[in-house]
Amino acid sequence: MTEPRTITLPTSDYGSVTLPCPAWCAGHPLHDPETLRVDLVHAGPAVDCTFLSQTLLSAELVQSPFSESTTPLLGGRTPGVSVYPLGSTLDPVALYGLAAGLDSYADQLRSLADQLAAVLGGDR
Repeated sequence: MTEPRTITLPTSDYGSVTLPCPAWCAGHPLHDPETLRVDLVHAGPAVDCTFLSQTLLSAELVQSPFSESTTPLLGGRTPGVSVYPLGSTLDPVALYGLAAGLDSYADQLRSLADQLAAVLGGDR
């Protein structure tokens, strides 16, 4: 059996804090030692939606193991998916809702492309 992966991170209020990392955690390469313990975050690899070299959306699994937040969509001890630029952490139901909204939006973009092709007088 594999031992749980742990990491020790310096914090400004609790000193060095050792915590287990979930298997999906991509590490903490940008950790700031001035971070408060309550603000420690595990994050998985980002999934980006990029078009013309611009990131339109980015999402990643996150968990804040010492969070005191009980406000939905702000992240917390329960893992969620943080979505930028939405600025919210979503549970599975909300994430499926976002995906459905994006599907609908894609249909609207295709409709606009059809309209533009007709305006331009050809099938582009």
